[in-house]
Amino acid sequence: MPVRVLKLAAVTAFCLLGAAGCPSLPDTDVLIRRHAGQAVRFESASGPLSAQKSAAILAELKRKSGDIDILEKQIALEQAIVGSPLILGNKVTLLQDGAATYAAMFAAIRKARDHINLESYIFEDDEIGRQFADLLLEQQGRGVQVNVIYDSVGALSTPKAFFERLEEAGIAVLEFNPINPLSAKTEWLLNNRDHRKLLVVDGRTAFIGGINISSVYSSGSVVRGSRKAAAKTVPWRDTDLQIEGPVVGELQKLFIETWERQRGKPLTAKEYFPALKVQGKEVVRAIGSTPDDPYSLIYVTLISAIGNAEKQVQLTNAYFVPDPQLLQSLIDAAGRGVDVQLILPSHSDSEVVFHAGRAHYSTLLKAGVKIHERRGPLLHSKTALIDGVWSCVGSTNLDWRSFLDNDEINAVILGREFGQQMQLMFASDLAASQPIDPGTWEGRSPLLRLKEWSAGLWQRWL
Repeated sequence: MPVRVLKLAAVTAFCLLGAAGCPSLPDTDVLIRRHAGQAVRFESASGPLSAQKSAAILAELKRKSGDIDILEKQIALEQAIVGSPLILGNKVTLLQDGAATYAAMFAAIRKARDHINLESYIFEDDEIGRQFADLLLEQQGRGVQVNVIYDSVGALSTPKAFFERLEEAGIAVLEFNPINPLSAKTEWLLNNRDHRKLLVVDGRTAFIGGINISSVYSSGSVVRGSRKAAAKTVPWRDTDLQIEGPVVGELQKLFIETWERQRGKPLTAKEYFPALKVQGKEVVRAIGSTPDDPYSLIYVTLISAIGNAEKQVQLTNAYFVPDPQLLQSLIDAAGRGVDVQLILPSHSDSEVVFHAGRAHYSTLLKAGVKIHERRGPLLHSKTALIDGVWSCVGSTNLDWRSFLDNDEINAVILGREFGQQMQLMFASDLAASQPIDPGTWEGRSPLLRLKEWSAGLWQRWL
């Protein structure tokens, strides 16, 4: 994102000035030991299930997934760490790239009858942004209440008039942590950004992932032949989920909690929490993280999942600037024979982040971690697949900023069936990637090494 450079400067100044201090990452080993050994519990559309029914569901999941231990060890640990329930009966659709995601979002918005809640880090005043705005205005005019949260830094290039047009039509608009301290309704927290991408329609259908509202996603992950299109933008490769079923209520809670924490005007009374029915077979947990939490729930969840991996760790991520604990978890997994594979960008909209991530390649390659760089489209996905049964899709990058400073949102999906879809997606990205050969990497130029070293000095603020 172009605003990352401005954000880096602002955040660096903020931390150096010592305003409220900079938080630190938790000792994950201590947290994991503290919460280990709990019984797994599930919820359905009707509420919590008994211990006996939960045990039966877990046994069936393990039977279908090859009796992989991560299912029991990891989901019990997540339950204790995160607190949000593991919910049965959901339908989850994997959406690749902007074109498919926007088409699904527009279809859901057109079907709205009660309300639309939209939260996006970036909401641009471009072709796609105006399509969203026009459709939201149309629905507001039909009596559907529209509520929008956008991030002040993420939408830095969007004219205020763009949002004023929405407000004048009755749409409730909330600017998350305004850059201008005079506009802040809460404590002025420049460093805390809302990096979430969440759309909830009628409390029944939700979308989450890495896709912002911007035309950079429109062309998908295949480079078009048009010179004009190529000159306008490099296509972006990203991933989203469409979710229907009982877990949508948990995602709705996260939107409303953000609205209230930011002291937005009282939401117009609508049916935000309708009775939700079974829509499919997927088992899903919604995980939201904010700097207000004692520690990043997503961070500890991911490290514990990597620690429980037995066979495979497959991570695809746009911004890879790992802290020492995440780095060590990957090294340890490879050391115990787990096939650890990373798909990372071959180019980026942030040169500093790109080279800061590459600074860790030598250490990872020597440990046996396989690294691949995605060619062609700019990689913006944030996904994980572990042992083929534990899937995670959301907004969280593998960097310090996501784990310490941002509001983020992810979904964990359990089971072999959805895992197979994730595996196919990973294989497709892998086929479009260039493997990093350890020997060739060690022979890279002194200039690249210098860029990595200098970028690494800033990694805490990336």
